[in-house]
Amino acid sequence: MAEPLVDQILRKVEQAATLYYRLLLVVAPAGAGKTIALRDVRDRTGAPLLNVNLELSRRMLELTGRQRALQLPQILREIVSNGGRETILLDNIEVLFDIGLKQDPLRLLQGLSRNRTIVAAWNGSVANGFLTYATPDHPEYRRCPLRDFLVASPEGTI
Repeated sequence: MAEPLVDQILRKVEQAATLYYRLLLVVAPAGAGKTIALRDVRDRTGAPLLNVNLELSRRMLELTGRQRALQLPQILREIVSNGGRETILLDNIEVLFDIGLKQDPLRLLQGLSRNRTIVAAWNGSVANGFLTYATPDHPEYRRCPLRDFLVASPEGTI
């Protein structure tokens, strides 16, 4: 029987504390229960749960497209720093994949995870040693090797 996703996340958060990048990605397709699991983790630990799409959109509303692309990493760091905790939960990170923003979402998350544990919901899948976001024909498609981060998944196979 697969370990419940919330328990898997809590166990891997402890494990992440020993890593260079303290990044845990909760990987599953949309609607698979990532947000519910992150809310449960928040309730159990008191870690802040941030809606990245909402927070970034609020702060970048008045910026031009070029300014958004240039300032997004710093704005995201500020949002996470304002969380003020050792562990920060990030949900709704889809804006990071917007091709107009010209960002590498995984590298952004890894950079944030140097000084604190970051747990982020990732809409995608893991197969054959790779993490994916979207489908190959989609403009926001990403495929990354499984390294320098931990993965929790409802299937519990990782």
